[in-house]
Amino acid sequence: MSTALRDLGPVMLVGAGKMGLALARGWLEAGLPPSNLVLVDPVPSEAARELAEDFEVPINAEAVGLQPNVLVLAVKPQVIGPVMKELLPVVGRHTLVLSIAAGINLGQITAALETARVVRTMPNTPAQVGKGITGAVAGPDVGAVERGMADTLLRAAGQVVWLESEADLDAVTAVSGSGPAYVFNLVEALAAAGEEQGLSPAVAMQLARQTVIGAAALMEADLAPAAVLRQNVTSPKGTTAEALAVLMADDGLAPLIGRAVAAARRRSEELGRS
Repeated sequence: MSTALRDLGPVMLVGAGKMGLALARGWLEAGLPPSNLVLVDPVPSEAARELAEDFEVPINAEAVGLQPNVLVLAVKPQVIGPVMKELLPVVGRHTLVLSIAAGINLGQITAALETARVVRTMPNTPAQVGKGITGAVAGPDVGAVERGMADTLLRAAGQVVWLESEADLDAVTAVSGSGPAYVFNLVEALAAAGEEQGLSPAVAMQLARQTVIGAAALMEADLAPAAVLRQNVTSPKGTTAEALAVLMADDGLAPLIGRAVAAARRRSEELGRS
């Protein structure tokens, strides 16, 4: 059951950092009335002030005087404890809490805000350009209506995957939450390899960046499995096949990525216990 953005308010966003602002801009551009959004950030960045000016949305130093329909927690995990203590008075019986704070579990949020109407999420940075993907898991008191509200807000920044188990968010963090950094590192490595083959740094980086951008766009346009797209580029005994023989060797890219994702998941679990 989905809910139109125009019918969601008031929405209170606590934390106007990059991810919070990406979500806010997506909501406003997709139809959330500016009068239905409240930004809370004691030290707003220039980007936050620009968004507030562009859409005529107020920025408050603290959350006072309003019990929102949706409270979005977009603060850093290191400071979320005291922030939630300050937010307790604005959480009403009708308030849905939507958290994008990494490593802070449903139980911690429920205990601090005295509500089980909580949705915990893990978005990723392509949300800043509307191309993100978010893993989400709902608390025990989140019904179909509340889930629809959360889904509407999250889809303004990209796709949403709903999970049955909160434990799966650690895997989501390791794959898609951290995943953009893996792709950026691939671009760095590909550009460095181009330099080793005699290209100038500028040309090598341009080729590497646009190759990844173009491949991503092709994957979005063509829903064939990634393996099929790879095969479509690969001529038998050609240059791509020669390169893939290295990347797909027993000690190649797949086991390396596997180790990287496993390490990221372990760290996500450690952060959740700290």
